[in-house]
Amino acid sequence: MGEVVIAVQGVKKFYPLGREGVWALKGVSFTIRTGEMVAIMGPSGSGKSTLMHILGCLDTPTEGEYILAGKAVAKLRDRELARLRNQEVGFVFQTFHLLPRYTALENVALPLVYAGVPRRERYRRATAVLEAVGLGDRLHHRPNELSGGQRQRVAIARALVNNPTLLLADEPTGNLDSQTSQEIMKLFRELHQKGHTIVIVTHEPDIAAYCERLILLRDGVIVEDRRQVPAVA
Repeated sequence: MGEVVIAVQGVKKFYPLGREGVWALKGVSFTIRTGEMVAIMGPSGSGKSTLMHILGCLDTPTEGEYILAGKAVAKLRDRELARLRNQEVGFVFQTFHLLPRYTALENVALPLVYAGVPRRERYRRATAVLEAVGLGDRLHHRPNELSGGQRQRVAIARALVNNPTLLLADEPTGNLDSQTSQEIMKLFRELHQKGHTIVIVTHEPDIAAYCERLILLRDGVIVEDRRQVPAVA
């Protein structure tokens, strides 16, 4: 097993709500190493979305420590946090979040614009990752010209284009039919076998079954953290 990519220690998250407020996370601790493929699973209200936002540097803990790629996230300023998020985390969302006016190639190249990569190099790298996810013949198609599965592949390519330390997927098959879901999970398995570190947040046992490790949340605490034999995609 590789180096520690994620270290979460005693993380709590409080949201003010009325007079009392809510503790969405109540002291969560775990580590994830390079090359792991982990499912974070739990019912609605379990705290998994809050944990995903913290892992993706979209939010910070109320208490506890989160270290991503050797950096203590709570100690970073907003600009440093944004840079860490852009460089170290690739996001895949349930609703794809593709820009409708842009082609697949332009959508995938977008994170490289923010990273200051020259235009020719942006398109070279975007083309390479689109080919890697099986969309080399769809470079110049816009989202409305692609199927749901193809759109999610574009989103995965966009998440990979910066070569992030962590690929973080939030309900990545939530808007797909079962056959397309299997195809997307097969792609995640292939990326994992190439060495990518992948965390998938889901409420679906069938999707979590593709991962080699399951972290189960309930009422803001981890109730199970176990390894499992992944399902065959």
